[in-house]
Amino acid sequence: MSSLFRSLPSVDACLRWLEEALPSAPHSVLLESCRLVLDQLREEIRAGRLTDETELRPEAVRPRLLDAARRKDRPRFCRVINAAGVVVHTNLGRSVLAKEAQEAVRVAASGYSNLEFNLETGERGSRVSLVEDLLRSLTGAEAALVVNNNAAAVLLMLDTLCKGGEVILSRGQLVEIGGSFRIPDVMERSGATLREVGTTNRTHLADYERALSENTRAVLWVHPSNYRVIGFHSSVPPRELANFAHDHGLPMLEDLGSGSLMDFSPWGLHDEPTVPDVLRQGTDVVTFSGDKVLGGPQAGIIVGRKDLVDRMKKNQLLRALRCDKLTLAALEATLRLYRDPEKARQAVPTVRRMSMNPETLRERAETLRDLLNRELAGLATCALKDDFSRVGGGSFPEQGMPTTLVCVRPERGSATQLKKRLLETDPPLVGRLDDPYFQLDPRTMEEEDFPDAARVLKDALERSRS
Repeated sequence: MSSLFRSLPSVDACLRWLEEALPSAPHSVLLESCRLVLDQLREEIRAGRLTDETELRPEAVRPRLLDAARRKDRPRFCRVINAAGVVVHTNLGRSVLAKEAQEAVRVAASGYSNLEFNLETGERGSRVSLVEDLLRSLTGAEAALVVNNNAAAVLLMLDTLCKGGEVILSRGQLVEIGGSFRIPDVMERSGATLREVGTTNRTHLADYERALSENTRAVLWVHPSNYRVIGFHSSVPPRELANFAHDHGLPMLEDLGSGSLMDFSPWGLHDEPTVPDVLRQGTDVVTFSGDKVLGGPQAGIIVGRKDLVDRMKKNQLLRALRCDKLTLAALEATLRLYRDPEKARQAVPTVRRMSMNPETLRERAETLRDLLNRELAGLATCALKDDFSRVGGGSFPEQGMPTTLVCVRPERGSATQLKKRLLETDPPLVGRLDDPYFQLDPRTMEEEDFPDAARVLKDALERSRS
């Protein structure tokens, strides 16, 4: 063991070689990489995993140094190929922006803008006004406001309209979504008191009536975006609940969650009301996300009665929750596409992927399979399988979209090992695992992704041989 330790190359020797191999990499990154690799080698010697001095020769150590340095110098934020078939994949950044939105972000980021400058008066303006007219036109609302996400929208709504009072909510709508975001906790933060009514599976109008008091500030409806209650259950329809609230001089508020401006029922996705539908049913204020089914950037959108939204605009909390110029640029560009629904269906990637027909997906899967069979010959076999994609992001739960998967079966090693190796490629490739197959869903891939997917699969499979 002592002779192995003496055979370890010095930090200086490793650093000199790395500086020659990667002349543009920062010195600090190369030095850290050298120390990391040498520490790993020492640990392998102590553990008895490294017993051959040939593994410490320059030709054996240099590839490890190079790999470590490249990993250290690589940005943490990177492109990922989504072959999992989840369109609004929260862990992979949710919606992909339309090209028009991407260009709007580039323009906003590359120079000054009229973010808070009124070009008509030459004086200070409001950043909210940049998208308010579009939101009013598209939803039929009297007023609109945008903050940095839907949780912020709910917080601002409750803090403004219900602070110090009670909000009536059905127990069946006490939801928790990803990241442990819980409606009761948001209410507590806002200063409003939750008044639960009904049971988990059944809530009646009489339950709301019994909960009324002089401290009641609003009635809240939380749309069950990421779950469904089936079987023996009932709830008060939103229109009936809105009439009840108005009869008692209370606003009807709704956290719609995902939120959509388009009806997806022609493509087999049902039971999700659009934002205009919710407002027409009598809801006074609606909040929803910008980066889910809408297909825009992360944002919390608030639309509804002008007097109520105007109160939110004056809340000092708004400054902590407001959007930056890049978000507003992307959101405006996305909303502009919705002025022509057919254009939005083609140009907004989220909407396009949700509305793709099974025949088109079958053709794309065949194209991808044929490419992989050529590129992965001798490394894996590929076949097709009918299955279902998911919308994701808590939208349309329990509703699948027919698709065709490309199933890759490695000749050596397991699909589980392949999945792990694909997380280390550039770019990483995320798919489905159904041992012995690693599966790719073409719904969430652009055809431009196919060559890269084939390249990283080949790289990962070849490494399994070594």
